[in-house]
Amino acid sequence: MSDRVLVVVPTYNEVENLERILGRLHDSVPDAHALVVDDGSPDGTGELAEKLAAADARVHVLRRTAKSGLGPAYVAGFRWARGQGYDVLVEMDADGSHPPEQLPRLLTALASADLVLGSRYVPGGAVADWPVHRLLLSRMGNRYTRWALRLPLTDATGGYRAARGELIDALHFDDVASQGYCFQVDWAWRAVRSGARVREVPITFTERVFGRSKMSGSIVREALVRVTVWGLQDRLADWLPGRVSRPVPARVRVQRR
Repeated sequence: MSDRVLVVVPTYNEVENLERILGRLHDSVPDAHALVVDDGSPDGTGELAEKLAAADARVHVLRRTAKSGLGPAYVAGFRWARGQGYDVLVEMDADGSHPPEQLPRLLTALASADLVLGSRYVPGGAVADWPVHRLLLSRMGNRYTRWALRLPLTDATGGYRAARGELIDALHFDDVASQGYCFQVDWAWRAVRSGARVREVPITFTERVFGRSKMSGSIVREALVRVTVWGLQDRLADWLPGRVSRPVPARVRVQRR
């Protein structure tokens, strides 16, 4: 596609992964630019990002002073991207769990969508190298999210996605309070309720090789509490006079291999 593509890559202690993932990204989509949003990594990730940016005009860096969560990092990246005139924004982890080699599939699907979700759980999608308990937690979390929010998505918690800049502008992220991975559910739900064209395409999610996962019990609890509260508020609004809370029917499609 001819649109200007920016891949937002949030980092915290990813010095072992960053150069490798950016190299794979540019091998897969040579014209794509990357914005590394580093939250004050003490391991030197921010310094490495600056070095890579100095050597490659396609790499940009947004350094923040402290770790404040995945959601705020992406929102900061989205704002920077739109201010610089990028048309397509991509979310991608730095740890290699989102293979850059699959990004062309997401960008191709975006030609007929406003938001494309890389899905582990549609036909053709897969998860590699996860322990059974982690896979069960993810599947159960997605099923609960789908039920609680009446959300017609198979993988609303996934963080590999591409969106049109106009959708990002329309969703008004100023009031997003989600700090962790619940941010992904939050804005996917907003997109569906807005009537955006949403597609899911299969991806293979791979566990990181280097570094430690950022997933924690507090992140899981935040997601459970927030999704439950949102779902209850949505259903309660059905009973209030003059209120219509059901989401606008979303144009959600699943692309199979």
